[in-house]
Amino acid sequence: MEPKQFKKIFGAIASENGFQSQYGGWFKESSECLLILTLQKSTHSNLYYLNIKVYINGMLQDKYVNSKDLTQNFPGNIFRRQPPGFDDVFDLEVPMTDEERVKEVNSFFNDFVMPFAQKALSKDGIIELWKENLIFLTPFDKSFLEIKT
Repeated sequence: MEPKQFKKIFGAIASENGFQSQYGGWFKESSECLLILTLQKSTHSNLYYLNIKVYINGMLQDKYVNSKDLTQNFPGNIFRRQPPGFDDVFDLEVPMTDEERVKEVNSFFNDFVMPFAQKALSKDGIIELWKENLIFLTPFDKSFLEIKT
């Protein structure tokens, strides 16, 4: 599968799952948080990394509004990548038919992205993600979220 085709398929599946496309990424928002997904291509191979950024309203800004800077330049209040078990989905050098890769991207959304997004769009959910060791929180993040450790 060619890189452009992979990005197109990823974007279509993101849209099917309620993400909106803007500034070269895909986002979902709630009253509490903004979640942005972007694909970053390796400079050395046909490997992609999924950048997952969460901006928590009230932490550093009253309300985050998706923008080119947030999508392309800043890491978010919380940043992570795809879990290691899904690396083959993003490595276009791993032999896989186009149909298999589409199926794998759909599985990735069903098994990881959507459950993660559901939690990442609320402060209580972010605390759950931290307790499940799915994200790292700085002491400042913990203080803002009123987590006692």
